[in-house]
Amino acid sequence: LTPLAGLMMGSRCGDIDPGVYSYLTAHAGMNIEQVDEMLNKKSGLLGISELSNDCRTLEIAADEGHEGARLALEVMTYRLAKYIASMSVACGGIDALVFTGGIGENSDIIRERVLGYLGFLGLKADHEANLKARFGNAGVITTADSAAVAVVIPTNEELMIAHDTARLSGL
Repeated sequence: LTPLAGLMMGSRCGDIDPGVYSYLTAHAGMNIEQVDEMLNKKSGLLGISELSNDCRTLEIAADEGHEGARLALEVMTYRLAKYIASMSVACGGIDALVFTGGIGENSDIIRERVLGYLGFLGLKADHEANLKARFGNAGVITTADSAAVAVVIPTNEELMIAHDTARLSGL
């Protein structure tokens, strides 16, 4: 129904107990609009870190000892790994894991932490390959003896939009 469901994002909470609405209205004096504003615009990485919704900023701050940034990244990587693991159960296993998009393409830290959580699936991060697969560089980031392969594949959203536009306009 809303973009709140699923993975925690920069400013959205992700999956959360729906009872939070009644709890916050009864115990924190918030109205429904305020709760909605908080869950959609002031939660996620921003809410946990109390610093930023930008993963790059949080990685730097966590490295410098900012506890909120460290916690935000930890919660996000744990929850991402949890989603991947649950999907692998639904699929009967995993053959390949693709990291893409802003964080998936650019954050070796997030990728390595997620793969660390998924070690029980036989995924083993190749630290050096993972470092090389940053900033638009595609590549396999798991070791040769991993049970499945994890790869980084850069997106080209502008090209896809152009293709879709041409297709829809009949060009």
